[in-house]
Amino acid sequence: MYGFRVPFKAGAYDYQYHLAETWLLDEKSVFVIAQVLGYTISKFIGIKVVSELPADRRAVAILALIGFSQLALIGFGATSRPWNIFFIFLNGLPLGMVFGLVLGFLEGRQTTELLAAGLCASFILADGIMKSVGQSFISIAGEAWMPALAGTVFVIPLLFFVWMLTQIPRPSHADESQRQTRTVMNRSDRWHYLRKYAWGLTPIITVYLLANILRSIRGDFARELWTDLGAEPSSLAQRFTQSEIWVGLLVLAINGSCVLFRQNGAAYLSSLSICAAGILLLLAACFLQTQKVLDPLTFMVLVGLGLYMPYVAIHTTVLERFIALTRERGNLGYLMALVDSTGYFGYVVVLLVRKLVRFEGNILQFFIVACITAGIISLISIGWSALHYKTNFHSKQNSGISV
Repeated sequence: MYGFRVPFKAGAYDYQYHLAETWLLDEKSVFVIAQVLGYTISKFIGIKVVSELPADRRAVAILALIGFSQLALIGFGATSRPWNIFFIFLNGLPLGMVFGLVLGFLEGRQTTELLAAGLCASFILADGIMKSVGQSFISIAGEAWMPALAGTVFVIPLLFFVWMLTQIPRPSHADESQRQTRTVMNRSDRWHYLRKYAWGLTPIITVYLLANILRSIRGDFARELWTDLGAEPSSLAQRFTQSEIWVGLLVLAINGSCVLFRQNGAAYLSSLSICAAGILLLLAACFLQTQKVLDPLTFMVLVGLGLYMPYVAIHTTVLERFIALTRERGNLGYLMALVDSTGYFGYVVVLLVRKLVRFEGNILQFFIVACITAGIISLISIGWSALHYKTNFHSKQNSGISV
């Protein structure tokens, strides 16, 4: 899916839109905002679609959604500015539901953390690799047609790997006993779950919202961040992939280790500890960067690791074990769509505010300020989540109820 979503971000798109006498919008930001807006709307639609879609229809849905996005990329290449903005919006519109559908094949198992960590590592790597692919294809097809060419290259792999997803067996009785049987959720089920557990989900959503905003800035404006850090333009294709390989491997090892915890309570608290450790690493990296003691690669790796540790922990363990702790009817796709829709809506707001409110400094300076602010709020939210566990789930454990 990332082969159809990410490569366009490697382009410079240096056209300027004159929306007012003193207000300019650069084309790259307009494209990013348009795609993220479509992606965000898709996440909100996914709250219903992903939570209600039967398992036997997931594969067809994935192919249909990505096929639509590829048609939009062809429209993007064939259409002149400013109308091509509409097609990059259409490209993002179906893609926000894909991750939840893929995750549906993996949830509710004793090995879910390891499987989901591998899935998350794949999109961390893909974010860098697909920018490298896009950077390489610019010289072949130009910036307008490069995204469609990249998508075409990944059509055959897409068909093969979606078929592989359909070969995954359903969770066993032992899986369902430990992690709770996962079922489709109708509107009534969703509202019941949200009302009952809103207090526990709010801090998780807050951490995810902030981590998603920051990692999206890091991903969507990687070219600009590397440039502000002093990297040579000729080295960007290599830099995009090099940094994400380290981040992906480390995040896979750290978050995948939660599969070792059979008890849901211990795994939940361990995943919150991973979130906190990631935020502390993020703050340390920003401080060291202000002191000019980090080289560009080290800074991007440390910041990426600090952001993806909580971001992936929520994907792999926090919500998975939250469902297991509640023992309620539900599925992970619903909770992921819920936090994702909030996370991407927040990112759209940040992109718009950054363009409407004058900020003195480059994208790197804006990013560091955002990291420090979000990091402090995230640490408070993680503490809130741990307190919620102690007051709502820990008492069940002490009374002999298996959690």
